[in-house]
Amino acid sequence: MRKIGVFGLMLAAALALGCGAGAADQESATTAGGVTSSTGTSDDTDGKDKDGGEDDTDKAKTAKIGDPVRDGRFEFTVKSVKCGVRKVGSDLLGATAQGQYCLITVRVKNIGKKPQSFADSNQKAYAADGTEYSSDSEAGIYANKDAETFFKEINPGNAITGVLVFDIPKKARLARLELHDSLFSGGVTVQLD
Repeated sequence: MRKIGVFGLMLAAALALGCGAGAADQESATTAGGVTSSTGTSDDTDGKDKDGGEDDTDKAKTAKIGDPVRDGRFEFTVKSVKCGVRKVGSDLLGATAQGQYCLITVRVKNIGKKPQSFADSNQKAYAADGTEYSSDSEAGIYANKDAETFFKEINPGNAITGVLVFDIPKKARLARLELHDSLFSGGVTVQLD
């Protein structure tokens, strides 16, 4: 019985440390253009800064295509957006959209001091009405010949460029992209229209 109790405590401690580790790296991220993402909590609950002025985090600037934005250890730059694509890949191997594919070319640079894995499944796209779309990892493999955005570890200072693929309804239109360095990060938003 004693071995099971000690093992249970060790397992619970490992889980608690693992859950807290992601939050420690995600206190705040800022872009060169002033876009901020924060997953930390704040003692400031009235929207005012220390000097009584408006808190800038409530009025973060909106990033656009071509603007570098930061979340955690990653700096993202959306290079282009192409929607209305019916199929990705070759004639022999490929994927066909249920509706239409939106192909979003993104550069991801590790600005941290440790390697960080980039996963396309952590990225979200939204329509103007707030409808959320997840990336299509299978189509992403075919759209990226070297599968750079599927699940790739990026060392500090290195960058990759790849295509995120979203399968959305034929008449839908993407308004914004939410980019994350990890599953639990706060994320940063890039306007697509």
